Amino acid sequence: QVQLVESGGGSVQAGDSLRLSCVASGRTFSGILMGWFRRAPGKEREFVAAISAGGNRTYYSDSVKGRFTISRGNAKNTADLQMNSLKPEDAAVYYCAGSYTQVRPYDQRVYNFWGRGTQVTVSS
Repeated sequence: QVQLVESGGGSVQAGDSLRLSCVASGRTFSGILMGWFRRAPGKEREFVAAISAGGNRTYYSDSVKGRFTISRGNAKNTADLQMNSLKPEDAAVYYCAGSYTQVRPYDQRVYNFWGRGTQVTVSS
């Protein structure tokens, strides 16, 4: 089993940047697909970004493509999400997740373990 802990959330102005970090502990991290999801108030949790186990493939939702960048450091067991040009609609609780499979990175059902989330607030 892998335990995930997110950090880096906060309150920012529209146009600012934030970097979220997810630290994993437990089982081997390097073979796990890592993803970031978010849930805004009154909305369902949605896919944001994912990165393959080897780090050579990344996936983004259309709403964040070009503004967010996901990366991983297998030596440090981290998966980060750099968020630039933040918009008020990016405000949400952001969750880090991990999957033993490498398929359907957009589908939250394939993810086996989740962090507790970190809050991001963006004011206009």
